[in-house]
Amino acid sequence: MVTSAAAATQLDKESVPLRKGPPTKEELLVHYPAKFTWNQLKTFVNSGDLGLLKRDRTLQKRYDEWAVGITAQHGSMVNYLTNHRLRWGQRDTLSLLKSDLVEETVDALVDDTSTVESEPPAYFSWETPRRYISIIQNDWPYSVPPEIEHTLIWTKVPIYHPDLVDSSVKPRIDQDGLWGFTGNDEPPPSPSNLPSCLPSLSEWGITADKMIKSDPPTPAQAALIERAGKEVHRFVKNKWAESEWETAWFVNPPRLQSVPGLAHVHVFARHKI
Repeated sequence: MVTSAAAATQLDKESVPLRKGPPTKEELLVHYPAKFTWNQLKTFVNSGDLGLLKRDRTLQKRYDEWAVGITAQHGSMVNYLTNHRLRWGQRDTLSLLKSDLVEETVDALVDDTSTVESEPPAYFSWETPRRYISIIQNDWPYSVPPEIEHTLIWTKVPIYHPDLVDSSVKPRIDQDGLWGFTGNDEPPPSPSNLPSCLPSLSEWGITADKMIKSDPPTPAQAALIERAGKEVHRFVKNKWAESEWETAWFVNPPRLQSVPGLAHVHVFARHKI
């Protein structure tokens, strides 16, 4: 079996020409090599500022150009996603970036329209019917190592909801978002490790003084923040079996949402096998 790293050494820019639109795995390997390690990604997620997570700058420019055409064709990015890209309740067959998880759990994505409810759920949970969910690979992934899958969980129902987000912590969640980790008995990298990781963000001009994050929460606040993210955390644990996968998941705060009209979760997943 040829690994992603080995595959990259067998490819070059001449054999993998640049296309337009979402990139292939080969294009990512050759033209947009990962800028961050798995440990750096986890450190950024746990830093308190999800704005540290970046897409390759050249790939970002390609995305921006593509988005102009998509918006002109469909009227908006939300229209493109809801009417074309997201196949609610069904397996993703449009992605150019294949997932090991999808191949192994096809049966888990069957459409469940036989049990249509009169009203959708109030908010996203681990029990949300699949017809309200679309799980796809990020067509425009962040700068992650080749062995890391960048998956998106799109949902028709809200993730941030008053029944989950206590009003006392809502302002900090609105600024910082939510995040968590699964599949590893060791704690995630401490934010104290961030100074050693910041040099990898130099081309984006990121320095410690430019970070946007809240002060460390009190124990009571931490419990409420955990409660706000518990449904997402349980969904991720159920979907990415901890015996096989390690993940870092996050929900961007409103200030960082590229498609604010649709709720979604980002999942960085590393297959252990």
